[in-house]
Amino acid sequence: MMHKVVTFIMAGGKGERLLPLTKDRTKPAVPFGGIYRIIDFTLSNCINSGLRKIYILTQYKSASLQRHIRLGWNFLPSELGQFIELLPAQQRIGESWYLGTADAIYQNLYTLELDRPDEVLILAGDHIYKMNYYSMIDFHHEQGADLTVGVVEADRSKSRHLGVVETDAQGRVIGFQEKPADPRTIPGKADKIYGSMGIYVFKQKVLMQELLEDSKNASSSHDFGKNIIPQMLKKGMKVVAYNFRNQESEEEYWRDIGTIDAYYEANMELIQVNPVFNLYDQEWLIRTFQEQYPPVKTVHSGDKEAGRVGLVLDSIVSEGCVVSGGRVQRSILSPNVRINSFSEVYDSILMEGVQVGRHAKIKRAIIDKDVSIPQGIIIGFNLEEDKKRFFVSESGIVVVAKGTEIK
Repeated sequence: MMHKVVTFIMAGGKGERLLPLTKDRTKPAVPFGGIYRIIDFTLSNCINSGLRKIYILTQYKSASLQRHIRLGWNFLPSELGQFIELLPAQQRIGESWYLGTADAIYQNLYTLELDRPDEVLILAGDHIYKMNYYSMIDFHHEQGADLTVGVVEADRSKSRHLGVVETDAQGRVIGFQEKPADPRTIPGKADKIYGSMGIYVFKQKVLMQELLEDSKNASSSHDFGKNIIPQMLKKGMKVVAYNFRNQESEEEYWRDIGTIDAYYEANMELIQVNPVFNLYDQEWLIRTFQEQYPPVKTVHSGDKEAGRVGLVLDSIVSEGCVVSGGRVQRSILSPNVRINSFSEVYDSILMEGVQVGRHAKIKRAIIDKDVSIPQGIIIGFNLEEDKKRFFVSESGIVVVAKGTEIK
């Protein structure tokens, strides 16, 4: 059964734990998997699920995100009432910008008054996964719930990085903990927790009522997990958990890539022989905006024994790349990257427009857009030296920020 649904995607986060990748862009606009932006996965889920009324709430450093949406996601026919529309923070109802996830929706309640949907779907724009949202919406109806919260099973040890949803044996939500050290576990599974996916399905009237009430609470941080859910539980309202299962296999795939290490690991998972997250699934296409670049080219010449060979192994290579006499292995090359002779790139992510000079060596690094690696530079082989010039993550991933000039 199709229901009248309006979707809000939260895309205003600062993404401070992803610095320096978020120095000039909001987290949902960070490139991922070669040709994509992080928000493309949430938007593709919406389109593949048949959702056609989508608002994207933006706030911090949103220029590149706005450009990406304008160029790549402007294809829905407005004459049919379908849209993907950006809603920047605009102090519509007061002097404040968006103060939290719930406040961001509250400041745009006028859209619900205009659209009058049956349900409101609220999504985070900064996770990597595939999901048919209508499966969750149907579950919400079957349960007769006021609110349904999307959850994913995770190891208990990961609780410090997640909002933890506490349920009873029937899957009814009875509590919420924000990044607890001692979390409530899943009934019958002492080593597992339900992590909140940042996905909510509300009855429209319930959402409006709860947001209006929360807006009058001066002590509230105006967050769905911290405030709205506890507020509803106190009233005895029906809040249920929807246990997410990946659309392709029994194995769940949901990644919160909120840190450099998590971001790097999720990218590297894509180049496995049989990745759990399949970018090549014709039944669930991931859309994005792509510039017009020529095909990939590899060039090898001269004495191969001397190391001059255009070679790419176990990697993802985007359009416009030229591997000219260099070696690339277990890496992701975004569009318009050039690898010059005798250079070596291993276990790395190179973003759009990166140029790698001759005899340069790069290992376990993320090189952001428009960086030119000078001839003979070595990155990732001596972390103590790298720390003097670049950001180095906890696990030793070297990050070269966008537009960095390396001498």
